[in-house]
Amino acid sequence: MDFASFIGIISGIALIVSAIFLGSSDFTIFINVPGIMIVIGGTIAATLLTFQFKDTMAALRAMFIVFAQDKQDPQAMIQTMLQLTKVARREGLIALSRVDADSPFLKRALAMASDASDEDYIRNTLQADIDSLKMRHYVVQDVFKKMGTYAPAFGMLGTLIGLIQMLSQLDNPESIGPSMAVALLTTFYGSLLATVIFNPIAGKLKARTILEIQTLEIIRDGTVSLLGSNNYLAVYERLSSYIPAHQRKPAGMGGD
Repeated sequence: MDFASFIGIISGIALIVSAIFLGSSDFTIFINVPGIMIVIGGTIAATLLTFQFKDTMAALRAMFIVFAQDKQDPQAMIQTMLQLTKVARREGLIALSRVDADSPFLKRALAMASDASDEDYIRNTLQADIDSLKMRHYVVQDVFKKMGTYAPAFGMLGTLIGLIQMLSQLDNPESIGPSMAVALLTTFYGSLLATVIFNPIAGKLKARTILEIQTLEIIRDGTVSLLGSNNYLAVYERLSSYIPAHQRKPAGMGGD
């Protein structure tokens, strides 16, 4: 589990609920069913109108990925590619086809390298895979970004509806205060969903995508380096550029 995501959403909701209880002992005044219907229903409707159904469903599934432990580790992938450099030097490129890789992307890259495919072909093929992944992830992120825009907009729409209803009852001054409170609740719902759920999820998915793309680019450049040069230090210097200088591990003993 990604504890940062879990702690973030729990603490955000807890702070808001605590503020509500500290200001009023009656929690029910913050519950308005028509307002909830306008904000949630309107946000879902606008999202379905903007995106294809399959993209919306993919985004909803990705929402749970935010709370899963991130398995991408560029530093570990660099070490893996350096170990593969040793294998290629000792046993030749054909030995790469026998390497048991957990990553399908790495497995495909090693298969092409073991076949002694052209460097440009391997680079372009792997880059096409990376670009395809970027596009898929961008659509999922955009779903939550748009929801983060739609929710406050429908909240304001609900507030306008409430104000119109309130102004139509100005002959009853006692109803103005409660009616205004109900009208403002939809804006509260929209802002709450956008700032606590939709926008943070979009941001976390973007961060995950950046990390995954970085790992895939390490595989791409590492594979091409295996074909061009099996020099351990040369491969290390090429791949370590993806890691900040203060986080880089020493090259170690690359020779055999």
